[in-house]
Parts: sequence; structure tokens; C-alpha cells
Amino acid sequence: MPASQFTALLFGLTGCLVDHGARTLPVAQQHSGLSDPDDPALLPALKASAAERAEPLPGVVELLQRLQAQQVPHAWLDELPEAATRPLLDALPRGLPASRHNGARPWPAPDAVWQALSELGVGSLNGCVLIASEPRLLQAGLNAGLWCVGLATCGSLCGLALGDWQALSATEREKLRVQATLELYRLGAHSVIDHPGELPACLEDLAVRRSKGEKP
Repeated sequence: MPASQFTALLFGLTGCLVDHGARTLPVAQQHSGLSDPDDPALLPALKASAAERAEPLPGVVELLQRLQAQQVPHAWLDELPEAATRPLLDALPRGLPASRHNGARPWPAPDAVWQALSELGVGSLNGCVLIASEPRLLQAGLNAGLWCVGLATCGSLCGLALGDWQALSATEREKLRVQATLELYRLGAHSVIDHPGELPACLEDLAVRRSKGEKP
């Protein structure tokens, strides 16, 4: 797997590893009428929303297991409070490293990305990749100097649970996919794929681009 050719991989949590439509926080906010994710009154709704969406995206468990077996440094980032991330993580392999904000400025500031790499013991940005569907997180990765891979069909830009996405007609899926892909490229993503299952082929392409001297 080409991931071993890279220094570290960082993933968004919702809309990338779990929660296909990245709907946990927006749904909880809609039900509660609150906008502050750290407000204690929001936590019950947020926990319930997260538990309903604690389903790994197709191919994610196998991908994470390969990264662990190959000892490729990797971690996830998200802005959700810990009470919401716990039920989401129950669907993923144990021991998946996390990076908490710990005083970092909100995305798209690069602080949280650099902090995550520091916690992984990574000493150089060379060969570091961020994979996410959230535009603000991708912008943070770009600001931090990482290769950034956008996910077009499984994040907030499409906003649909996996079953709802699969229930769309091919024409409807293609329209949403194209719109999200164009938006992510306009943002500055170095590559855009539909979902994490396409990451190995994407990393092969990035490895070739790196071998030709291209830099993020």
C-alpha cells in the first residue's frame, strides 16, 4: 500500500471515517436550537445524534487496520466535543490516535493540524497528507502546508447518510458529486476522491507527483 511512502496521514472524523453525511453536530444543533457545541445542554442531543451515526464509511476499517499494521503514523481530527466523539469512535478499530484542540485556534487556522503532527512525533511536513470532507479542515491543512485530499460524496457538501446517498438515482448522485468535487478543487485540494475507499489509488498518484518534485 502506498501509504507507507508518506510521513503521516491525518483524517477528519465525521464525513470521512464515520457519519457519512457529517450530520452529527448540525442535527444536534437543529434539535436543540443551540449553536455552542460545548454547551452542556447540547450534549444529550449530541450524544444521541452521534450514536445514530456511529457507522464507519465503506472500506474505512480495513484502511485503518492496514495503516496500523504498516505502522504508518495517523490520527483523526474533529471539532466535536469529546462526548460526541466517543460513540462515533466505538465503530472504529481501537487505539486510533486522536488529536484534541487543546487551545488551538479553530479551523481554518493551521494550529490543530500542526498539533496533531507534533503529537504523532512527526518532525517534518514533508510527505504529510490530510484527508477530509469538511472544507474548513481542508483549508486548515492547506494553511499548514500539507497535501490535502478532499472527499466529495461523503461529507457536509452532500450531507446524506450512506443509505440515502445510495437511494439516489445515478443522475442525482453525479450532480451532487460534481458540485462537491468542483468546490473542493476551487478550495485548493490537491486531489479529490469520492470516498476513503479510493484513497490507495489517490496516494499512488500523489507519490508519483512527489517523485517528480511537486510540492503542496
